[in-house]
Amino acid sequence: MSRPLTMIAAAIVLAAASLVADAALAQKSGGVLRLTHMDNPPSASIHEEATISTVMPFMSVFNNLVIFDPKTKQNKPEVIVAELAESWAWGNEGKTLTFKLRSGVKWHDGKPFTSADVKCTWDGLIGASEARFRKNPRKSWYFNLKQVSANGDQEVTFHLERPQPSLLTMLAGAFSPVYPCHVNAATMRTKPIGTGPFKFVEFRQNEGMKLAKNPDYWKPGLPYLDEIEFTIIPNRSTMVLAFVSGRFDMTFTSILTVPIMRELQQQAPHAVCEMLSTNTQANLLVNREKPPFDDARIRRVLALALDRKAFIEILSEGKSDMGGAMLPPPAGVWGMPLETLSAVPGYSPDVEKSRDEARKIMKELGYGPDKPLKLKVSTRNIPSYRDPAVILIDHLKQVHVEAELEPLDTPVWYARMLRKDYSIGMNVQGVGIDDPDVVFYETFACGSERNYTQYCNPELEKLMHQQSQMTDFEKRRALVWEIDKKLQEDGARPVISHGRGGTCWQPHVKGVNIAVNTIYNHWRFEHVWIDK
Repeated sequence: MSRPLTMIAAAIVLAAASLVADAALAQKSGGVLRLTHMDNPPSASIHEEATISTVMPFMSVFNNLVIFDPKTKQNKPEVIVAELAESWAWGNEGKTLTFKLRSGVKWHDGKPFTSADVKCTWDGLIGASEARFRKNPRKSWYFNLKQVSANGDQEVTFHLERPQPSLLTMLAGAFSPVYPCHVNAATMRTKPIGTGPFKFVEFRQNEGMKLAKNPDYWKPGLPYLDEIEFTIIPNRSTMVLAFVSGRFDMTFTSILTVPIMRELQQQAPHAVCEMLSTNTQANLLVNREKPPFDDARIRRVLALALDRKAFIEILSEGKSDMGGAMLPPPAGVWGMPLETLSAVPGYSPDVEKSRDEARKIMKELGYGPDKPLKLKVSTRNIPSYRDPAVILIDHLKQVHVEAELEPLDTPVWYARMLRKDYSIGMNVQGVGIDDPDVVFYETFACGSERNYTQYCNPELEKLMHQQSQMTDFEKRRALVWEIDKKLQEDGARPVISHGRGGTCWQPHVKGVNIAVNTIYNHWRFEHVWIDK
């Protein structure tokens, strides 16, 4: 290289270094981040809840052993980084996973974090200790976990019955924080204590939540914000007006539909907005144990009534995606292609043909225009649930089913689903992690707490166990497609669409990063800062 070129190259390197330094210096400390929230979280205990309503405001109170790199746009095993664990290693032919823990970390009440806290958390999740959790929606994730053992204060090992590579992936999600062993479950529901960048301040029903900076956070220099405030505004129009007026810095994640986000951007063209796949799916819940839905013919009628394309056009102006249980590509890693789905009942583009078949079945069962099947469609009383429920009711009319909407407040909705106290439900299911073990075991495994439809297929569950142990990606994905197709054919939990949702923030809010295949795992807020 000639001398002039050498000098130019050196100048480029120096300029790049300067830009990096300037970017680091540009991050300002201080300020309050004000966000809208869509409804009352059932509680502040992430391990006991199954909703983004709890995760988004309270994830920053905690830390995980490992986490998906918050700078990446797609959650997958290759981007997992250490958090409370400094390192990890597999052993015993994939049946043990050992973590070396970070030293010097303190809980918000000043007590030291140790391996005992990790063991205590997962002992509670698998039922190996006194019941710490009133609800345990992800117990099914850990069906393969025999025990957790501590080797001194700074090392812990997860012991599995058989190999399960996805365990590390599950531990990286927002639903897997480490809890303090010395704090009881009741306190964690109302005044949670963690090791995270923010401390709990208050949680007021129908009003909101407040968090304050943890001055003793173990990550030097973080967080940048002094406080985070969530204000509950159930009405989307009111929320949009409040954001446009500058009262709030950020909307609740994925709360904006396509037309509402367009309206917001027209009124606030300066806003930064993203419309992304959420890895939430609208699906039909049918209580298979409750007559007449214990009859497979009635369940088939309900599946045949669905016009998925109409749902997608009406709710998202064609932006949402059609798929099975797994998030479809390209955002999803494991989802079936549409051509595989086209032969499944209810997925045919010839909707009228499907509905003709449904009406014939109803006639055989004694139903018709003058004698419809009457039922209630239960759903959560927030717009993202009510909107598809209204469309569902219209579709059911086409096959001699007369339905009435039953909106339920969030705590009541989840309690009813867990008790299986419903007939038909319109559900919007969030998938915390794009991995088959998470979706299959949580939603369809026999006896799982979140298996709201009580579907149980022991032969299919054997295939679930088989794919769970596989390390060859292509072979595992082929088996996942086979399982997913069977679930849709069985009407286990008919998937209507995979949603997309918009999130907006003011231009002075920096450091926000939302993944393309989940809305759940990027709410530490430790890298977010305000530039004003």
